[in-house]
Amino acid sequence: MRLAPEGRFIVLPLLILTALAVWQYDSLGLSLVIPWVFVGLLVFCINFFRDPIRTVPAGENFIIAPADGKIVKITDVNDTDVGEAQLVSIFLNVFNVHCNRMPIDGTFTSVKYEKGKFLAAFDHKASDENERTEITISSKIGPVKVKQIAGLIARRILCYAKNGKSMEMGGRLGFIRFGSRTDLILPKHVNLSVELGQKVVGNKTIMGTYE
Repeated sequence: MRLAPEGRFIVLPLLILTALAVWQYDSLGLSLVIPWVFVGLLVFCINFFRDPIRTVPAGENFIIAPADGKIVKITDVNDTDVGEAQLVSIFLNVFNVHCNRMPIDGTFTSVKYEKGKFLAAFDHKASDENERTEITISSKIGPVKVKQIAGLIARRILCYAKNGKSMEMGGRLGFIRFGSRTDLILPKHVNLSVELGQKVVGNKTIMGTYE
């Protein structure tokens, strides 16, 4: 299993500390509980920062999931950048892969970071009130927006989108550490292929199709 580069500075030092705790706990005068705590943290972090290699599905005229997780909201919205649109919210728990992916080929026209609260990511108010990065993409179907939203535990949003730069579908768009939410805002003419409560896989699940 490949390790996400965003997690190496956490996992590698923890690996060293875990090794010391396991093999030297007696000489260091540590309780046997301490090594198990380190092992548990190491396993959790390796699982959280896993970065599976995925290729986008074959075909064309579709939009892929920008993140792993569960769809917790589908609704019509009037977005300032997209216009009359439909919003699909994906909740990522701590056991999901947390890399964000490019849902469609396009060029970044706006990348805005907004400070905010740290409400639980499954709370629908988190989309507008939490710390987040809003990424607007110019694509062949019109403007598309991806929102990276921090959650109750997540305190670090990494975004690799740059104004004026282009990225292909499936490209590495960013990463959010420890529980989060990713919103996808699509033009109304996109035919959604997902439903509320469905689990989706970033770079794999087709979110919608278009003519």
